[in-house]
Amino acid sequence: MTDQKTNPESPDDAGSPVEDLDVTVVRAPEAAPHETSTLDMETQAYDFSTDAADAPGSPAEAVPASVDHDAADTAADVEPQVAPVEPQPSPDEPATVEASEGHIPPQYGIGPFSLREISLLGVWVLAFLFSFFPLYADNQYTSLLGGTSVWTSGIDWVLAIGAPTVAVFLITLRRFSPDGIRRVGSLGIDQFASVAFAVSAVVWLSWLWTNIARGVAVGVWLSSWVVWVEVLLMAAGVVLTVLAPFIPPFHEDFLHRAETLSHRVARRARPVVARPISDARYTMAAPSVDPDPAPYGDPIDDDEPAPAAASAQQAFWALAPVERDVVDESGAPVFRIGPTAWALVIEDRGDSFVVRHEDGRIGYLMDVSGVTRG
Repeated sequence: MTDQKTNPESPDDAGSPVEDLDVTVVRAPEAAPHETSTLDMETQAYDFSTDAADAPGSPAEAVPASVDHDAADTAADVEPQVAPVEPQPSPDEPATVEASEGHIPPQYGIGPFSLREISLLGVWVLAFLFSFFPLYADNQYTSLLGGTSVWTSGIDWVLAIGAPTVAVFLITLRRFSPDGIRRVGSLGIDQFASVAFAVSAVVWLSWLWTNIARGVAVGVWLSSWVVWVEVLLMAAGVVLTVLAPFIPPFHEDFLHRAETLSHRVARRARPVVARPISDARYTMAAPSVDPDPAPYGDPIDDDEPAPAAASAQQAFWALAPVERDVVDESGAPVFRIGPTAWALVIEDRGDSFVVRHEDGRIGYLMDVSGVTRG
């Protein structure tokens, strides 16, 4: 009965050791149609129970030797191929990929203000409130030195509390009116706030230092607790303005800001060259006499003036590869130039161009990368 079993797809073959391998086994070609019917008949006549009783070992012994050797040779030739498993990205990875590709993450805050601005507003509110308390510990010193608070002690209030008040007002106005006041002179709003709180901290610290030096020298302490508190509050204001770009999470307020044209007094100084010395200033040309004067009536050719030397800055045409904004000195867009039309550049400043529009408007092109000169 074992010699009559020729169908490799019988249940006995399903448990053979060859198919236990994690490889793809190449089987022999299928038999012809007339042979398939004969094999099916022989398979139907085969008694599996009898074969199972006669076979003492593994069910693979019922497989013909030719099929068994061919399958083993094929399995030995085929090497198992393991497909590389790509690591699946975690839920936190997409945000990192987007940030690396130039995506600007949102900045969260409280209302229209950032965390740094809210902290600075809180510091100013406390400093403004405590500025109405007496500066001196005893009332007799108040009547002698004059002024019960910093607001009534001369003009010191301008730097002590007035400048920080203006800085906080401008920071608040910037959030509600972005196109409003952008500069104080040549300083930006944040630069002016840094200067205001730094100067105020120095003023309060000078009063505190004078009080400490006087108390150590003569034992008289004039200043009240207000000076101590104001020094601490203004120091906190310096941290939130001057040192904020280096302290997380306050540094997020300065990241991914749009680039704007700086004020002309805040730009790099122009290079200075020595004025050329002209030799005509020190020598006097003697009158020249022609030994062979021309006869009377001959035409005299006047010497044509030599062409003037070209100026160092000559206007040229420029073509931007993409649409770009031309801004004014405050950074506000004036007009746009693009690849559809040439623009007239009247001055090349190295990192920027001075561009004139057809209607006479003049602005600054900050991004000069890829610009074609005509």
